[in-house]
Amino acid sequence: MIKDLEARQGNVDIVVEVMEVSEAKEFEKFGKQGKVANAMVKDESGEIKLTLWNDDIDKIKVGDKIHIINGYVGEWQGEKQLSTGKFGQMEVVKE
Repeated sequence: MIKDLEARQGNVDIVVEVMEVSEAKEFEKFGKQGKVANAMVKDESGEIKLTLWNDDIDKIKVGDKIHIINGYVGEWQGEKQLSTGKFGQMEVVKE
């Protein structure tokens, strides 16, 4: 559950619903192009910002339920943020 997530927590396995998705921003890092976007996601316990990278951005839309597997909770300016991290994955849950 979102309310139980802690900053710097790894191995997060959670199903959340997408409430909104921001416009993707392009960047270059180590000479490689990339894209990043943020989404607000929720479950029955609360909401959290989800950071989306590259191909994951195009996989989801508002209203989708998504399953984060082996995710990671980071912290940016005191705000907890969920992401797939280096080793996690995200899949859209078929109802």
